[in-house]
Amino acid sequence: MAANDAVPQKSSLSADDCWHLLRAGSYGRLAVWVIDHPEIFPINYRIDRGLLVFRTGHGTKLASALGKVVAFETDGTENNRSIAWSVAVKGHANRLDRTPEILDSVGRLLVPWDAGTKDHFIGITPESLSGRRFTIAAPFSWGGQLDDATRAGLE
Repeated sequence: MAANDAVPQKSSLSADDCWHLLRAGSYGRLAVWVIDHPEIFPINYRIDRGLLVFRTGHGTKLASALGKVVAFETDGTENNRSIAWSVAVKGHANRLDRTPEILDSVGRLLVPWDAGTKDHFIGITPESLSGRRFTIAAPFSWGGQLDDATRAGLE
């Protein structure tokens, strides 16, 4: 989006806009259901052939995601932080084979931030894709009193 484009207070993003933002990003949050409660994990990701791909090691994230419907969300800002956007993906998470093609393409780009062995590649097949873009409101328009700490941060 160009700096001079007018952005409405809030607008839905097209699927193409969502894909563009997903391709430009690299980190977000994965939501899974663990036994009887939701859990959210920060992940870095890449888009590869219509899949949202991340890598992980053994553990709760892997066990709770494989073969199940998961949700993923990423967001960011534009125009010197005056515009924000958010994209959500929902779909099934499945293990990807560690083929030379995967290792040479998306595998080279997925460098985990956390130490440890991350030898499982997981692909989320999007079944639902949505997003929105909005003008960031000034704190004084939020409709409530600002505490002293918030007020000090704005001065």
